[in-house]
Parts: sequence; structure tokens; C-alpha cells
Amino acid sequence: MIERFYLKEFLTFKEAEMEFHPGLVVFTGPSGSGKSILMRSILSSVGLDNVDAQICESSVCWQIDEDAYGIGNEASNIFRQVKKEKTRYFINSQSTPRASMESISSAYLRHLSLKDYSDFEPFALLRRIDERLAVLHPEHTNALKDYAGKFSEYKSASEELRVIEDQEKRLAELKEFAAYEIGKIDSIKPRIGEDEELSVIKKELSKKEKIEKALQQAEAIFAHESHVSSALGLLEADSAFFDDAMNELRHIFESSTERMEELAEVDVEQVLDRIEQISDLKRRYGSIEEALAYREQKAKELESYETIEHSKEELIRKIGVLKTELERLAKELSLRRRSALDEMREHLNGYLSMLYLRDATLELEMCEPHLYGTDKAVLGLSGTKLDKLSSGEFNRLRLALLALGVETMQGSGGVLMLDEIDANLSGEESMSVAKVLRHLSKKYQIFVISHQPQLTSMGEQHFLVYKDDESRVRELSAAERIEEIARIISGEGISDEATRFAKELFERSQGIA
Repeated sequence: MIERFYLKEFLTFKEAEMEFHPGLVVFTGPSGSGKSILMRSILSSVGLDNVDAQICESSVCWQIDEDAYGIGNEASNIFRQVKKEKTRYFINSQSTPRASMESISSAYLRHLSLKDYSDFEPFALLRRIDERLAVLHPEHTNALKDYAGKFSEYKSASEELRVIEDQEKRLAELKEFAAYEIGKIDSIKPRIGEDEELSVIKKELSKKEKIEKALQQAEAIFAHESHVSSALGLLEADSAFFDDAMNELRHIFESSTERMEELAEVDVEQVLDRIEQISDLKRRYGSIEEALAYREQKAKELESYETIEHSKEELIRKIGVLKTELERLAKELSLRRRSALDEMREHLNGYLSMLYLRDATLELEMCEPHLYGTDKAVLGLSGTKLDKLSSGEFNRLRLALLALGVETMQGSGGVLMLDEIDANLSGEESMSVAKVLRHLSKKYQIFVISHQPQLTSMGEQHFLVYKDDESRVRELSAAERIEEIARIISGEGISDEATRFAKELFERSQGIA
């Protein structure tokens, strides 16, 4: 439920603060006082609308999935929308994307606007039947899970078969392409590190003549080696350093001469051609390693093409087994649903009778297999199409469905916000709506703007929205509620008769009389 709401600086409201209780919460007030603005602000505070208020804040008792959203729960979680240069959203003072706030709130709060047909969608109606069945027959829940698991497996296998069949249509082309790609890399036979080796050889070849000439000229140093050794001896100087240096120099020159002799055997054109081949390979695949990995991938694909017929046969067999099992499970689900349909229809029509509506038809029709079986639920109202219903009839039919759902709810539910639920209704119709809303309020906290004395009198909390120089809101006492109900009955000039009727209506609705 929503425990507290605070609003600052939005249109005609400077500031408003309210504390809410569980049950049916009614808002009344003259036209243009700001009732709809207030309702939109409450929705905006939890991310389900977007208004330009400076602050919209709600304290709620909803539990947040801490792992999913990274937000810790507190005794009361505080949802806040703040508008400065831009609109920002916070939960427990932690900045939060609006999408995350909306996702959390949507699990607890339903805003039922006019002509929202989602409750009448075939699968929504089917889920309503299943929820009711799950209470009467707990094994129905396990049967639904079993069917859903098998159906997901069936869909996955069918998709896999579709991919194989698509591949089959161009199998020859795929095999030819894979073999071509493998052959192209194999014709080059690249080795990891070969590009670096070739680069070194190319660099050495480019300097070969210069190196050979320099080595020839430098060889003269060895002709003077003995003279240097003699001089060091006469000077009685240690000649070890000179001997070591000359030996190291001789080793370097000999190794370099051997390398130059090896390079003389190298075919320069072959090296350049090989460098070009490796360069082309790297341009196409990025590196030698990537080229070899691509070759391995294509080899595996080629191998899989060879076994595709076997895979297809296995899949066809698996799909056949799953389909048979799904048909059996779907039939069981359908039989159980049909066995409960009369009782559910009777309860629904009981609420519709309370709401002064004609009986509904609720039937199951066969359809293509889906996640919940092979049934779809179809709702009608004495032959009238849903899109032809008046707004009053539409809302009352939806209320009846909600009331039916409450019968199967465990513990307290979330929050309902209703638009214009009793507009343009007669007194009897309005009272019927009020009674059903009181029934719903056992499981939901309900926020509703009322235009009729009957629903207003049924509220467990009553807030008056009024306007002087600005819009204001305050909770009414019992005496003030009677006065407000009398104003709704007779207008601003409240008569004694309207006051008497208002008092009788209020006391009867509150169980006082």
C-alpha cells in the first residue's frame, strides 16, 4: 500500500501532504479543484506518470528485489520524483532510472484507465480461470508448469529443426563455401609467428651488401691484434680485457658471415611473395591466429554438415514425442478448465447482477498451442461486443472481473487507482459499484475519485480537494464527510433534506445505523 504522499509545486498545488490507510480511499471536490492532478501526481511519484512537480514523494510498503535493482529495503521505501533543471527519480535517496522505478511499481500498482481492454484479452481471462482453479485444485499449478516446460522445449526443438531445414536448402552451397575457405588457408599454410620471421629476413636482405662490405673492411682489425698484445705486454698491462673483446668480436663476425652465406641461398622473390601472401591473410582475417581459428571453425561447420541428416532425424523424433505429450497435457488442462467454467461464470454473473448488468458469457475456444495450452477464453455481455459498451458498463464489467480475482488472492494485494469509475451512473448503479469496491478493498488499497454520494459514503478514508487561491487537500472527519456528501447531493446550496439523506447514507454505509 501507499502510506504517505507529499506534493510540492505542481500547477494549482503549492504543497500537499496526506497519510493513507488500507482500504477504500475516496477523493471528492468541486470540478476543477485538482482531483485528477492529485491522482496523476501520486502515479508520477512511483514512476507511472510524468508531471512537472518540484517534488512528488510516496512512502510505500512494497518489497524491492534487492539483487535485481541494487536498492536496499527499508521499513518504508520512499519513492521520489524531483524536478529541477531535469526530472530525476530516487528510491530511498538512491538515484534510480525511471524504467526501474516503473518496473518495481508496476508489480504492485494498477492504474485502470477508461477503455483499457487488457483484462479482457483471451490470455488474461485464461489466467483468471487458472488462478481460480489453482485454489480449488493445487495440482493445476503443477500441471501448468509441466505443460509450459514441455512447450518451451517443443518450441526450442522446432526452431532448431527450422534452422536445419533452412540449412538443408543451401547445404551444397554451404559445404562448398566452407571447403573453399579451408582450402584457401591451407594453400598458404601459415605458421604462428611467421610474419615476424619474414619481416626480419626482409630487413636483413635489404642490408646484406652493406653488411658484407663493412665486415670485409673491419676484418683488418685482426691483422693488428698481435701488435696490440705485444704493446700491452711491454707496458706490463693486463691484456685479458683485450683478448676477451677480440674473441667476442671474432665470434660476431663469424656468425654474421655465416648468416650472410645463408642469405645468399635465399630466393628474394620467394620471400617477397610469401610476405604478400601472409599480408593478404592478415588483411582478411586480422592475424595468423585469427585465420587459423576461422579455419578451425569452418572445419567444424563442414563436419556438422556431414551429420546434419542424423541430427534432423533425432529432432523429428523428439518433436513427435513432445507433441504427443503436449496434446495430452493440453487436453487435461482444458478438461479441468471446462469443469470449473460454470461455477466461475455463476460467480461472475453474481457480481454483474449486483452491478445491474446483464449476464456474461464466458467460453473456452480451441486455438493454436501456446504457453498455457490450446484454449483461449472469450468473454461477452449478452451479445454486446466489448467495444460497444458504454464507459459505465465497461467499468462495471471490469470491476466484476477484479472482484472475481480477489476471491483467489492470498493475503493483501497492491494498489488500484480508478478513473471516473462512477461517472454517469444512477444511484443504484453507483451503490452497486461502491459495494464491489468495498469488497475489493479487503485485498487492495483503492484510490478513487467519486462523483456520487453512494461511493463517497462507502470510503474508509475521505479526502476533500478544494481550491481558494490555490488547490488544497485535507482528510475529512465524520461530520465533515456528511456535509460533503450533502454538497454532492444538492450542490453548493445544501438543503436540510440533503443533509438528512447524507447522514442516513453515510451511517448506513459505515455500519453505524
